[in-house]
Amino acid sequence: MIDIKSMSQEEMTDFLRELGEPAFRGKQIFTWLHRGVTSFDDMSNVSKALRQKLQERCYITAPSVARKQVSQLDGTMKYLWQLRDGNCIETVLMRYHHGNTVCISSQVGCRMGCAFCASTIAGKVRDLTPSEMLDQVLFTQLDAGEEISNIVLMGIGEPMDNLDNVLKFLELVNHPDGLNIGMRHISLSTCGVVPGIERLAELRLQLTLSVSLHAPDSETRSRIMPVNRAYDVEQLFDACHRYFEKTGRRISFEYAMIDGVNDHDWQADLIARRIHGMPGHVNLIPLNDVVESPFKPSKRVAAFQKRLESHGITATVRRSLGGDIDASCGQLRRKAMEEKGGLA
Repeated sequence: MIDIKSMSQEEMTDFLRELGEPAFRGKQIFTWLHRGVTSFDDMSNVSKALRQKLQERCYITAPSVARKQVSQLDGTMKYLWQLRDGNCIETVLMRYHHGNTVCISSQVGCRMGCAFCASTIAGKVRDLTPSEMLDQVLFTQLDAGEEISNIVLMGIGEPMDNLDNVLKFLELVNHPDGLNIGMRHISLSTCGVVPGIERLAELRLQLTLSVSLHAPDSETRSRIMPVNRAYDVEQLFDACHRYFEKTGRRISFEYAMIDGVNDHDWQADLIARRIHGMPGHVNLIPLNDVVESPFKPSKRVAAFQKRLESHGITATVRRSLGGDIDASCGQLRRKAMEEKGGLA
């Protein structure tokens, strides 16, 4: 069976031509799918005979809400979606003055092993398809009844570890006959997979690259982020500088503040030296408490920010949203798995 929603409009048109249908059917069906129909029978301007053909050859992905939490503090909505194979992923809808942002997952689980992250505790199960990433945007928008204007790929999983499917998702969500969300309204986060950064640089997409840095020195970074053993911090910053040279796009560096680990003044000074020569934005993140993690939130966030700013670095502190609804990415999925006996 074919995952029809993962097709581009051009692929869909070619597929329908093979079925003996006129080219305009491709746009028609693409538009229906990107409105969120869950059955071919809902496509009212498509003939019954074609609907039958499609039903025999294709399926339409549509997740179901396994759990939904709404923050009483700020209205943030966190979804645990169940996929057609029974796996679950998380999506978060955040409301800002500039519009609604959805944070989506790119994999079921994650194999990157970052020591402070709940998403990676049970490892990676599988990659998400383009349609499953698109569905998170589409069905969150439909369920919430509010238009989504921005996307961040910062949920469960490492997007660069599933880059082909991520690039296809970007093509789909950007399409004018679909959700039509512009590249400049999309942020893609990586923990530092250098070949992926290099490939994105060549494509010159106008999205925002966000690098989960979390330590500017290899000794600390290797301790908390195993990816640094494959692509160390020097290689990472070399790739970032090349990315800026190719795209002209400023990079955002995510930095979870961990007490006594990465919050020293000398580390702020080193960040400034490594960023020098390109525009960079450091987003300081007050660490979420994860029960299984030995790391605790830093008490030096303001001092660290001030130190960075003294070097002329733009540094902001991420506003904490959804603090009362399992805020840390991966916690809701893990809790559901534990309740089902899926995790010890």
